[in-house]
Amino acid sequence: MARYTGADCRQCRREKCKLFLKGEKCYTQKCPLILRNKVPGQHAEGRRKISEYGLQLREKQKVKRIYGLQEKQFHHYYELAERSKGITGTNMLISLENRLDNVAYRMGIGASRSQARQFVTHGHVTVNGKRLNIPSYQVKVGDVISIKENKLDLAPFVALKESKPAANMPKWLTFDNATLTGKVLAKPQREDIDSSIQEHMIVELYSK
Repeated sequence: MARYTGADCRQCRREKCKLFLKGEKCYTQKCPLILRNKVPGQHAEGRRKISEYGLQLREKQKVKRIYGLQEKQFHHYYELAERSKGITGTNMLISLENRLDNVAYRMGIGASRSQARQFVTHGHVTVNGKRLNIPSYQVKVGDVISIKENKLDLAPFVALKESKPAANMPKWLTFDNATLTGKVLAKPQREDIDSSIQEHMIVELYSK
């Protein structure tokens, strides 16, 4: 499946909830979900009642869009979670949270996951002192995440130094804005992840 290249805010309207794809704009009254709180499309208002399968599909699409993944990538995380010990849905979400691009976003390195992913792919982020440009890299407890030394003078990172710590930073991470260095303190737990996600619906969909 090709990568989505349309308007990010249209995806939030389609899923009828904020996916926080546009950084600061999502927290203001300019958010299109507030200004145009309806499903996009000419006949959106006349659609029939959604089926159980439709609800499961929408939940999968929502989570895919939150983390910015394509179908093949997303299904791979489900397959890994299914083969692991524990609850499949929880395992899947923990793996998604452990992605380097998501961890960078949670620490405040990037206003959105897409911007954090761009910083990673451009080689601006290091893990334990080594440059790593793989957004899907699974961080481990004790990993130190920082900005590459020769990139500290770039405008986004200068502004990050002067800003406050990220409001959405979970307790399993820490980040020092002064040094632009963070650390993975623990493995994320289900209660640390967005409670609006109903992962059991995704498991039911893929289990059919």
